[in-house]
Amino acid sequence: MKENLSDLYQGVILEHNRTPLFFEKRPDARYVVEAYNPLCGDKFKLYLDVENGVIATATFHGYGCAVSKASSSVLMKKIQGVSLDDLPGILEEFLKAVAAGPENAPTVATDPETAAFTVAKKFPGRDKCAVLAWEALRNWTLEIGN
Repeated sequence: MKENLSDLYQGVILEHNRTPLFFEKRPDARYVVEAYNPLCGDKFKLYLDVENGVIATATFHGYGCAVSKASSSVLMKKIQGVSLDDLPGILEEFLKAVAAGPENAPTVATDPETAAFTVAKKFPGRDKCAVLAWEALRNWTLEIGN
């Protein structure tokens, strides 16, 4: 069955693009993580404050397509109050469900917000938009040793 691009821009993605959660510049945040895709120009900064090993505040700001903006919004929602120990598992679950590639194909997302982005696999390049902020945050966790 041929997928239509309009299948990608449904429900969760449209809602989080129109009214993103935690969309705020906070240059004074303890950590600022850059998420940038030079191929399409999507560029976001993730602003994080960590207290006692827990993400106390997470916001993001920048620009990009509806998919990358919505995905960043969902990420911020999911990591509020999450311990740094639990963060890699949350990131990997999303990345395995959404990223294109044969190693990720059998993964089924049970979370409705994650499931909304799995359709991005069917559109070359859009999967990169969906995972942009998630991969940047995963790389940050590797840098800090989590």
